[in-house]
Amino acid sequence: MPSLAAISKIDFPFRTDQKEVKKYAKDFFAPSFPQVESMLTAFDHTEIVTRNFCKPLGYYSDLHSFQEQNAEYIRISLEYSVKAIENCISLAQINKNDVTDIIFISTTGLSTPSLDALIINKMRLNQNINRMAIFGLGCGGGVAGYSKACILAKANPDAVVLLVAVELCSLTFLRNDFSISNFIGSSLFSDGIAACLITGDNHVNKTKNEITFLATQSKLHYDSLDVMGWEFVDAGFKVLFSPDIPSIIAKNVNNDVTSFLDKNHLKISDIKNFIFHPGGKKVITAYEEALSVKGDFLKNTREVMNENGNMSSPTVLYVLDRFLTQGFENGYGLMSSMGPGFSCEMVLLQMSKK
Repeated sequence: MPSLAAISKIDFPFRTDQKEVKKYAKDFFAPSFPQVESMLTAFDHTEIVTRNFCKPLGYYSDLHSFQEQNAEYIRISLEYSVKAIENCISLAQINKNDVTDIIFISTTGLSTPSLDALIINKMRLNQNINRMAIFGLGCGGGVAGYSKACILAKANPDAVVLLVAVELCSLTFLRNDFSISNFIGSSLFSDGIAACLITGDNHVNKTKNEITFLATQSKLHYDSLDVMGWEFVDAGFKVLFSPDIPSIIAKNVNNDVTSFLDKNHLKISDIKNFIFHPGGKKVITAYEEALSVKGDFLKNTREVMNENGNMSSPTVLYVLDRFLTQGFENGYGLMSSMGPGFSCEMVLLQMSKK
């Protein structure tokens, strides 16, 4: 079965303390929100300590056109994607010319040609690489991308699939948007880039851990299209998300998870490693209450959130990386994330230490 050869993530040089972001938001939103003092508790309730930002905080005080911000999205995405990929290739001890497929996941900027083409050109990767660029999956993109990479590797035993997830959420911040959604977004979202290499059966990975793909499932909940997403306005990407997201997750996640596991003849109690996208503090609480797993099963999820904020699609790959660096239990692993649609993405893994 397809297996994970390596994973690499980016820690941007402008990591910022949440208290500093809170002060910035207070000064920014005060003229439009007389009740801003009471609303600022949203920053504390996230339990985020630092945010992974691709720009210094002062950048967001200035007014930038969509053209300017999108140009920065392309420049920064390319620069740091290449760094993540080079590190990933080095960790996997794989020649870059052996990469057969590239999947690029992002929802926070636009580029045509897509960023995967820019990466191939910049790194001089094989010109015959199969390309897949996916836009619009939001927070669900990390697990969906991992699933698609594994499906490609399962279909071709010789495959070396490169997955790159990039979200620069901070560059979508609209300076003149004084909506509640923009305020809440400013308390939660940040930037992240992660790269993974997934190989087919004909490759012998040189890693100390064996993470193999077993199964996957996607689910789109009907009549929930307005729960999360973008409204595209003249100034750029306007964030939309419902305050009902935690309650929607609490209502549906148990059935989504148990039905997926039932298909694979497993129960929640069989899962040893929960590799979940955090979403936010309320989302984590909804997971905990709905799944009723003993112990602190979302410790890595919560700590990635505390240290980085919600980086959208790459976040779950940061959580996976944390399992690899901090240790995991031998047995089954379950990757899961929720995204626009409203959707649920899941991947079942077999995890063991060599």
